[in-house]
Amino acid sequence: MKVYIKYMVSLRCKLLVKEILHDLEIPYQRIDLGEVLMSHQIDEEKIANFRAVLLKYGLELIDDKKAVLISQIKAVIIEMIHYSEDEPEVNFSTFLSDKLSYNYTYLSNLFSETQATTIEQFIILHKIERAKELIIYNELNLTEIAWKLHYSSVAHLSNQFKKITGLTPSFFKAMTNKKRTVLDNL
Repeated sequence: MKVYIKYMVSLRCKLLVKEILHDLEIPYQRIDLGEVLMSHQIDEEKIANFRAVLLKYGLELIDDKKAVLISQIKAVIIEMIHYSEDEPEVNFSTFLSDKLSYNYTYLSNLFSETQATTIEQFIILHKIERAKELIIYNELNLTEIAWKLHYSSVAHLSNQFKKITGLTPSFFKAMTNKKRTVLDNL
């Protein structure tokens, strides 16, 4: 049995869900961003308790199939941009389609209808947020950041960065009070 969790977008969320499941004595096999694979069918009372505890932490169980799919799209994108070192061997639309076993046009239309933005724009927002994070860490230069985030050039990264933030990456790096956006809010 799989359950899907809205707003579960970080490794910290995964740890929190793991702790909640342990406290409620609900056995599970695997926890991924946005979903938990349970060891077996869970009774309604335990699901209700799980739902209530998740809500206390700003997380929600998702029951609607379209909402589940949207959550899965977001989880795949977040996992790829923020937590994976490997670039997919195919373009992102094919990767997403293969990963979720849906036609990309369907995924794209559903995402646009429900999120008031495109998958492409969502990806760009996350890439820029990841670029901000890497700039703040100050371990990589802009060329290395552009390469890590699969931009064709530093100029391409800089143009998108400025379009989204209103700042150049160099100006952002020089700022003393750098601000990032919480992933839930993207």
